[in-house]
Order: sequence, then C-alpha cells, then structure tokens
Amino acid sequence: MRLTLWLAAFAATACAQQPMSLSLKRAVDLAVSPDGNARMKLADEYIKQAQTRSTQAKAAFLPNVDGAVSEQNFTRNLQTMGIQSPTPLLKFPDIVGPLSVFDVRGTLTQTVFDFSAIRRWQSAKANHDLAKTERESADNQVAADAARAYMLALREDAALTAAKANVELAQALLKLSEQQKSAGTGTGIEVTRAQVQLANEKQRLLVINNDRQRSVLQLLRVIGLPLETKIELSDKLAYQQTEAVTPAQALTTAKELRADWKVQARRTGVSKLNYEAVKYERLPSIAGYADYGTTGLEVGNTMPTRTFAVTMKLPIFDGGRRDARRSEALSSLRVEEIKTADFQKQVELEIRIALESLDSAEGQAKTAEEGLQLSENELAQARRRYEAGVATSTEVTDAQTRLERARDNKIAALYQHNLARIELAAAMGAIHRIIQ
Repeated sequence: MRLTLWLAAFAATACAQQPMSLSLKRAVDLAVSPDGNARMKLADEYIKQAQTRSTQAKAAFLPNVDGAVSEQNFTRNLQTMGIQSPTPLLKFPDIVGPLSVFDVRGTLTQTVFDFSAIRRWQSAKANHDLAKTERESADNQVAADAARAYMLALREDAALTAAKANVELAQALLKLSEQQKSAGTGTGIEVTRAQVQLANEKQRLLVINNDRQRSVLQLLRVIGLPLETKIELSDKLAYQQTEAVTPAQALTTAKELRADWKVQARRTGVSKLNYEAVKYERLPSIAGYADYGTTGLEVGNTMPTRTFAVTMKLPIFDGGRRDARRSEALSSLRVEEIKTADFQKQVELEIRIALESLDSAEGQAKTAEEGLQLSENELAQARRRYEAGVATSTEVTDAQTRLERARDNKIAALYQHNLARIELAAAMGAIHRIIQ
C-alpha cells in the first residue's frame, strides 16, 4: 500500500515537472484570456465601472421613493412664532406642550424633463461602449506583445541551438588539430588556437543560455503564467511568406479592424456629449414631487395628509461656474479632435515603417541564407585542405568564424522578418489573422 502511494506521488511529481508545450497561438490565447495579462483584467474592471456609472446616470430619470416614520415630543414658545394674545381677557400661554406627534410618510420625486441629464446619461452609455472597445484594443495590443515576446524567445532558442552547434564544431576541430599534430603535420600552436576557440564558444554558450532564460521569463510575464512554469516552445524560427499589401490597402484595413481607432472616435463622441450636457444646463428642468402619509398625536389617532407639487427650475446666475465648465468641456472636445487627427497620421506612419521593415527583412533573410550556404561550403573546403596538409589551422579558424557569423545573421534576419510581420499585423489591427 505504501509503495503504491509512493509511486503515485512520484508519478504526479514527474508530470508536474514536465514542461508545458507552448505554441505561438496558445501563448497569445493565454495572454488575452480573462485570467491572462493584467491589462485584460484591468479592461474588464473598467467595463464594470463604466456600467455602474451608466446605471447611476440613468437613475436621474427614475422615480426616487423614500419612506419615513417619526415620533416627536416637543414644546414651543408661541411668542417666538409671532403668536400673541389678542386681548388681555383672552390670554394664550407662552409655552405650549409638551406634545407628541406621530407621522408615517412616503415621498416620491420624479424628474419630468432635464435635457442636460439626458446628455449625461447618453455620455455615460457612450463611456460604457468606449470601455468595451478599449478592451478590444487591449486584446490587440496584448496579442501583439505576446507575439513579440514569443518571437524573442524563439530567437534565443535558435541562438542557443547555434551556440551548441558551434561548440560541437570547435570540439571537432580541436580533435582534428590534435590528430594533425600526432601525425606530424600540425603544430602545438594550432592545438592551442583550437582550445582557445573552444573556450570562447563555451563562454558564448553560457551567455546565450542566460539570455534564453530571460526571454522565457519575459514571455511568462506577458502571458500571465507563474514565472516558475516550465515551458517548451513548440514552434521554430522560420521564414513565413507574407501577402503583399500596399500602404493604402493596409490603412483601409486598419480603419476597419483597429479597435484603438474606434476608441479614439468614441472618445471624441463622449467629449461632445459632455460638452452638450454642460451647455444644456441653461435650459429649464421640470420635476414632480408628492408625499402621502398619516399624522396625529398618537399611533391610534392619525389622519391622512398629502402634498403634490410640480416645480420648474430655471438657471439665472451662478457666478460664472457654468460658463467655466462649458469652456472646459469645449476645450476637452477640441483636444480629442486634435488627438483623432494625429492618431490617423500615427497609424499611417506605423504601417509605412512596418512595410519598409518587412521589405528589408525579406531581403536580409534571402541574403543570410545564401551567406550561410557559402560559409558551410568554405568551412568544408578548409577542413579538407587542412586534413590534406595543404593549409594551416588559421584558414579553418577563419572559416569557422565566418560560419558562426553567418548563422547569427540568419537568426537575426529570420527574427527581424517575423517581427516585421507582427508589427505590420498590429498596425493593421489584424494580429490574430497571422497567428495560426
């Protein structure tokens, strides 16, 4: 029985230590989930806050009903109320009481017409819609951030693989130099040179491995997973064909898909409604009032009383506060209009930069691939010449260095190409379209 429990616990621990396979799509899905990136959680809370503010603004058009029960015991000085005895023969007492009064009353207040309150409610509703659109914008931004972090981790993975290959190559060349020395066709300096090269490659492997760990931690932070989570990237850094698009086409797509474009438009609309709400405070407002209850000297001896009223409030003078608020609201509206115009230019700039970067990265990727093939051929020829005794180890070392640089160039080119694809998709608001 104990052995069975121990085996079960060991199996559970082993399963818990297995790294989680993480693809680009899964990383993005985790980041934009309600429990993922903190920005998504905040966006959900902002929606709830906007909903409550809309409910509060709507309450201005609903009846306000209050109930009250009171019982009082008091005395009154009639003289302070202006009541005096009409004649010396008919003399009123100066102090009346103590008296007890019991009252049960319900009060209803209803706004009949208030155009300013209507605009405030419309503004609150627009703010609620704005919060929903801002969540869509946050979704696009978080997805792009997760994709960037994933690509960075892929680059470090590829760099780590290349560094390990460089170490293996350095070990092979060291072994070759030792064999050449034993055969009498090599020298001690060549062995030392190979040992130095191997030490450099091992040092570089340690640095790249640390960079890889840092990139993984950054990825976990973006997608909202615990930092101690063990992950294994299932995708590889590779060239992805991209459909050609013109700046005009990309800008049209951005207008249709970018949520932050809609956010800015809604902000302008909200500012306009806020301005109108302040402006229409000059209009009269109408409200109704009613109360009904029973009152008397004691609980068992009461009589019904009521009050019905309709009031119209007309603002006349408030010391200039209303005009100041209207000027402030108008300035806020103009600020949003300026931001909208500038935002359109910013989007166009992002699209053009992304297209230029993508075009450049495609050329770099093709050139890097050609350079890698040539470097591999050069190293193979240098090794054959060294083995044949017609060349020194310096020629092999130079070819080895150029091969390492070619590998780094290819990794950098592939990373820049994938990053440019992500930037273009983010600029167009189509980040989810390129993530499969």
